[in-house]
Amino acid sequence: MKTPHYGRLGPAEPGGSSRHLDQPEYATSQPSRRKKKIILLSLLSLALIIASAVSATLLIGLRTRASGQPGPALDRKPTKAISKACRKTRFPTLCVNSLLDFPGSTTASEKDLVHISFNMTLQHFSKALYLSSAISYLQMDTRVRSAYEDCLELLDDSVDALSRSLSTVAPPIDGNTGQIQSAGGSTEDVVNWLSAALTNQDTCTEGFADLNGAVKEQMTVKLKDLSELVSNCLAIFSASDDDDFSGVPIQNRRRLMVAEISGNNADELPSWLGRRERRLLDMPVSAIQADIIVSQYGNGTYKTITEAIKKAPEYSNRRTIIYVTAGRYEEKILKVGRKKRNLMFIGDGKGKTIISGGKSIFDNITTFHTATFAATGAGFIARDMTFENWAGPSKHQAVALRIGADHAVVYRCNIIGYQDTLYVHSNRQFFRECDIYGTVDFIFGNAAVVFQNCSIYARKPMAFQKNTITAQNRKDPNQNTGISIHACRILATSDLEASKGSFPTYLGRPWKLYSRVVYMLSYMGDHIHPRGWLEWNTTFALDTLYYGEYMNDGPGGALGQRVKWPGYRVITSTVEASKFTVAEFIYGSSWLPSTGVAFLAGLSV
Repeated sequence: MKTPHYGRLGPAEPGGSSRHLDQPEYATSQPSRRKKKIILLSLLSLALIIASAVSATLLIGLRTRASGQPGPALDRKPTKAISKACRKTRFPTLCVNSLLDFPGSTTASEKDLVHISFNMTLQHFSKALYLSSAISYLQMDTRVRSAYEDCLELLDDSVDALSRSLSTVAPPIDGNTGQIQSAGGSTEDVVNWLSAALTNQDTCTEGFADLNGAVKEQMTVKLKDLSELVSNCLAIFSASDDDDFSGVPIQNRRRLMVAEISGNNADELPSWLGRRERRLLDMPVSAIQADIIVSQYGNGTYKTITEAIKKAPEYSNRRTIIYVTAGRYEEKILKVGRKKRNLMFIGDGKGKTIISGGKSIFDNITTFHTATFAATGAGFIARDMTFENWAGPSKHQAVALRIGADHAVVYRCNIIGYQDTLYVHSNRQFFRECDIYGTVDFIFGNAAVVFQNCSIYARKPMAFQKNTITAQNRKDPNQNTGISIHACRILATSDLEASKGSFPTYLGRPWKLYSRVVYMLSYMGDHIHPRGWLEWNTTFALDTLYYGEYMNDGPGGALGQRVKWPGYRVITSTVEASKFTVAEFIYGSSWLPSTGVAFLAGLSV
């Protein structure tokens, strides 16, 4: 189960994690509402498969007829275009075979193969969701059901991400006018969405890692090759620009981005929402006109946060404000799903509005399922609240806040737990002026995330444990992901401070092969071990990770005894350090300034 020193186990295979004992399966009754939802997912997935196949065939057919080229060849020999495209991938044999199976690929140009790879990958994910949804009737115990439901949710999110990506690289044509419709996405968006789809698949398969039985066997078959296919898709798309920078994401070359922000002013308002949101984040609560008010005492719109989320609109482009008055809210399931876009939660302040829970893996569920509060709806914002998981250190993995929402902002919040406190799962995220508490791997996940002006507190762990602040699980070198900790304070709580000699604290350890974490211009207390970083499992990932430190101070920031791993570096170049600032790492399509959160665009004022 657990090592005596730290709760998250080393990988059973490179980059994996082993968390649970094998468990039997037994019959579990499921509510009819869940079955209806699964059936609906299946039908939608089937529709996507049919639609994408038809659109691809029509597109390639039109281009073939226009060029006068013959139809697809009957042999399995790849064309020069396919061979060239697949040489750029990490799984070239699968790339060649999967493209050859797709209609029109043997007559397609290298440019056409980009959107063909998207279409083909989307079809595979849609089919996997459809087939996976169809086995809901199988007998499952609580733990297996948890992993299974994780996969359905994550597959559904990935189908959406791939659909948006395909619409960006191959915009649909209006059937009435014949005009190409606006894609509504950018190059950065596509790389981000593909990165998230790959992370989703990784999380799905990881949930079954320590299980056996019929469900795992069937899911293994249905999920076959999905990670490799989306990795190949990401590589083919990213390969059009070869200006990589020693582990810095290849798509983050926003030369003009800093120029778009007038100077490097720390008080400048961050631009991924509108003017209204800029005012909302610093406006007194009394001056805000909320759409929904949650109060336990019956003087609001609803008494529970669950009701508020349920009543919020779906797919809304308008900001919906949910004001949660002071009190402790402990509810069974608190999740802002993918369809609930642009929700903003405002509390009465840290320690006043408290969203609390105590789920852990000891409840026989996946780590993904333990979150006290989870958000995957794009444009999620939380302000002036506390998210906590009180399960305690002996319960190991127990998440307080999980975010997979794109363009998410968490501002002036407390996030409190022990192991796995904050799950920055996927997509682009920004944390400002937050206090984060934990012990083992307490900031973990595979988002592209920047923490700025935050206080990160290591707590006293269990006997014989080591504290590790980060466990970043970037799996693919083309993913845009990583953890940037900028202008923060790395501190110890009072109970750890009194016994810090017995409990070393490390800046991070590599959960996956291309783990990436950077600390910049931050204060580090003397509880940080002089080596700085901890191995995950002997030599795993030490030459492929990217761990950097840039101009940190404090007693824990001394560099003389730091690790000598090939992937670790003391950053001395402002150009290299700037790659991990807000302006270059997560800015994307100018989304952050419009939230209204004060932020530092560059390295310093």
